Amino acid sequence: MSSDWFKRRFLSSGSTARRGKDTPQPQQLQGGFPKQPQPPLLYRRPKFLHGASDTGERQPGKRPVCCPSRDRPLQWNTGYAETINAEKSEFNEDQATCCQISIRKREYGKEEDQEWLILCSAEYLTGYYWALFDGHGGPEASIMASNYLHYCIKQKLEDVVEGITENSPPMHLNGQCVCQSDPQFVEEKQIRREDVVIGALENAFQECDEVIGQEMESANQTGGCTALAVLYLQGKLYVANAGDSRALLVRRQSIVPLSTEFTPESERQRIQHLAFMYPKLLAGEFTRFEFPRRLKGDDVGQKVLYRDYSMEGWGYKTVVKEDLKYPLIHGHGKQARLLGTLAVSRGLGDHQLKVIETDVEVKPFLSCIPKVEVFDLTTQNIKEDDVLIMATDGLWDVMSNEDVAQIVRNFFQDKATDPYRFSELAECLVEKARGKKDGYYWTMDSNIPASYDDISVFAIPLYNKEY
Repeated sequence: MSSDWFKRRFLSSGSTARRGKDTPQPQQLQGGFPKQPQPPLLYRRPKFLHGASDTGERQPGKRPVCCPSRDRPLQWNTGYAETINAEKSEFNEDQATCCQISIRKREYGKEEDQEWLILCSAEYLTGYYWALFDGHGGPEASIMASNYLHYCIKQKLEDVVEGITENSPPMHLNGQCVCQSDPQFVEEKQIRREDVVIGALENAFQECDEVIGQEMESANQTGGCTALAVLYLQGKLYVANAGDSRALLVRRQSIVPLSTEFTPESERQRIQHLAFMYPKLLAGEFTRFEFPRRLKGDDVGQKVLYRDYSMEGWGYKTVVKEDLKYPLIHGHGKQARLLGTLAVSRGLGDHQLKVIETDVEVKPFLSCIPKVEVFDLTTQNIKEDDVLIMATDGLWDVMSNEDVAQIVRNFFQDKATDPYRFSELAECLVEKARGKKDGYYWTMDSNIPASYDDISVFAIPLYNKEY
């Protein structure tokens, strides 16, 4: 089954967000080429929230917390809750997906059509999937990703299903080893089944990014999203992150971070190296060097601290006129920006995004490839209250890992037997991060500023699953 079929089926049927009356509409993909204009489509919240009251649109002075109804529990009795931002945007730009992925064995069809054929009607492997998408520049990209990424993952896993059902992945699929050294290569490189799954996830993110780029280009729009996806397969959790959302395993006696956040600062060397290799990408508008502050004309001829792509430490450089250009990465902490534009360095979409008043494109520096962490549940003594917390940065902006772990443990002390405790836990975390409105401001306990961003949280129980 080709990827074009998925594009037509899942990106052209009610998946994009509501646009303004004068905004160009996306075009339907037919055989990979834009043909007929697509009719206006409605903005929506995650599909599993059917029956919930909140639409995700701005309600003046209100930020209701929205959860799935209890008569329609999510898989594994997963808890979920969300709330909209505090006047940051008209819509909630976060999106979420929670579903089962059925992976079937496939083989090539006839050479002339090169289509995949499903040869067995029975399910071959079953995976479980959760994902959060944090949109920026509008909700379109996050909605597309929530509709499409899991189908990309399914397709990529089916492409390599033989490689993930063998203890040692074969050198060749759909054929025999052609050289006696083939199995030796796999052994020497210590290639495991989980490495093939990781590769499938990386390829799925890349394909999803390409499709979003095509759709956004056809609609003449800009926008993107971060993506955090968790796949449970064959007793292991695969946590794939491209952005600044976070996954945290909270246990009774420990916390285990299961994702790496990508910001312009954390990926300074990768971004600087790309600028070194392809200086034309900067169009003469930026300097790739990092300095402790923005340099001024008076600094020319002075020796100042600097870092380049090859450096973990700092050196001194004599300032020349070229160094006075705007820095490739500007600001620090939450204020750091890639090309003065984005606060993240990995994500999906943003293919048409350019630095304001320049022809510098952000996308070459914004990577769509996730970092994948693997957690093997079969080797762990999982307890009843061990829970995986997934949340967009709206939660982590105001809470540390330790803060969340403390809330989780205190919560479970009073809810040990409550069958809905994971749903209530997700709601509790969102409520604490959102805080309460105090006049014009939203504050948490002790008048600490609350999160003004969209907040989305999954609370995934891990106990008593078939590992």
